[in-house]
Amino acid sequence: MDIVQFPINMLNYFYEISGVEVGQHFYWQIGGFQVHAQVLITSWIVIAVLLGSATLAVRDPQIIPNGAQNFMEYVLEFVEDLARTQIGEEEYGPWVPFIGTMFLFIFVSNWAGALFPWGIIKLPHGELAAPTNDINTTVGLALLTSVAYFYAGLTKRGLSYFGKYIQPTPILLPINILEDFTKPLSLSFRLFGNILADELVVAVLVSLVPLVVPIPVMFLGLFTSGIQALIFATLAAAYIGESMEGHH
Repeated sequence: MDIVQFPINMLNYFYEISGVEVGQHFYWQIGGFQVHAQVLITSWIVIAVLLGSATLAVRDPQIIPNGAQNFMEYVLEFVEDLARTQIGEEEYGPWVPFIGTMFLFIFVSNWAGALFPWGIIKLPHGELAAPTNDINTTVGLALLTSVAYFYAGLTKRGLSYFGKYIQPTPILLPINILEDFTKPLSLSFRLFGNILADELVVAVLVSLVPLVVPIPVMFLGLFTSGIQALIFATLAAAYIGESMEGHH
């Protein structure tokens, strides 16, 4: 009876934690569901910026690229090199769109939080912030990454993919299973924690010394925001490559 009751108590505990909120939030009520509107609004803005930029860059393609087309081709080559390095020469092609989407969405989201003063837009409750400043977004991106590397492994290796859990010895089965839970946790909390910390530091400095000191910190935030996007995309590609190779 105690053995059965323990996991039930743990589930109740995690359910109670999931209801804890920090600060005020703006929700939309859609049917019987509450939708976190703050994240959706800023995410749609970032997606619109990405789609608009891509459309403008390739609306009149030239044989010899220049301007925006040249920049977009450079970004594509960068993502291809990243995917090729982490996944492998023969397997990286189909995963370039996924890795590129992850990198660009996180990069633009992070920069949007560092450059745009979302706080000036007033909401009935809560306030706007960069999409990656919300744990819901980072967890969603991490779970998508988990689905991607499971799909990659099962597609490439079939059911033999699950043999990795008992390698190099069946004794490591619990640890290998736990690893698949720690990957999305580390991805999501690393990104969320760094972006949240950066915005908090800038907000505090602006309130204390509004003219000079926050400027170099904001430039440093732009640099770290780009690095965080690169780290996330690199780890996502590495996990996909690892699942197809069948070794750690």
